[in-house]
Amino acid sequence: MSSPTQPSPQPQRLAGRVALVTGASRGIGAAVAEQLALEGAHVVLLARTVGALEEVDDRIRAKGGAATLIPQDLMDGVKLDALGPALYERFGRLDIFVHAAAQLGSLGPIAHADPKDWDKVFGVGVAALLRLIRTTDPLLRRSDAGRALLLTDRVGREPIAYWSAYAAAKAALDMMSRTWAAETLNTTLRVNLLDPGPARTGLRAKAFPGEDPTSLQDPAVVARAIVEFAVPACALHGELIDLNQS
Repeated sequence: MSSPTQPSPQPQRLAGRVALVTGASRGIGAAVAEQLALEGAHVVLLARTVGALEEVDDRIRAKGGAATLIPQDLMDGVKLDALGPALYERFGRLDIFVHAAAQLGSLGPIAHADPKDWDKVFGVGVAALLRLIRTTDPLLRRSDAGRALLLTDRVGREPIAYWSAYAAAKAALDMMSRTWAAETLNTTLRVNLLDPGPARTGLRAKAFPGEDPTSLQDPAVVARAIVEFAVPACALHGELIDLNQS
């Protein structure tokens, strides 16, 4: 009796590549990390919560992928500065950087904003990103196809009442990304902004507590779209890619 035909395995477009994902313990960050691993990348998972990182790691390994966990607070600038050298020592390379981490902060009138709340939102969304760019840029430039994907939100481009710190931080992130892209135009590094649109995440649930989560995109679906811009074949650079419009 002939054996049944086995389906051909999906080609791993990121085999041998190393990817760093922030905000990798849940939501879109976790989903992107899992998709990158499915494509063959060794994924470095960075987030604060050890237990949640271990759950993502378990899912990646269950599907034959590989990951390294870095439980770290993005507000710890000294440790962030050491990240690039540590990745070089461990892997000798970095090919992909996905910045999915964000803090929503408090929503409300800007005239009533708490400066401490702004410090936290900007600490994660802007100051940490600056340090991450500084520490990953040399490694990403060394790659034959370095890819940096920074997740953004339309509230950083369209003024909406009460979004305050989160919106301002996303606006800063957008300009940081465009500046980085302008400075790497003649390199093999490609830097792009990605707006995933509304998705079923904890941050979204906090912002819209009465919203039906089943009406939103699954993070896994969003992740599959995002990873298309991390592959070496993607030549887009300095673009704002609105996945909600694609």
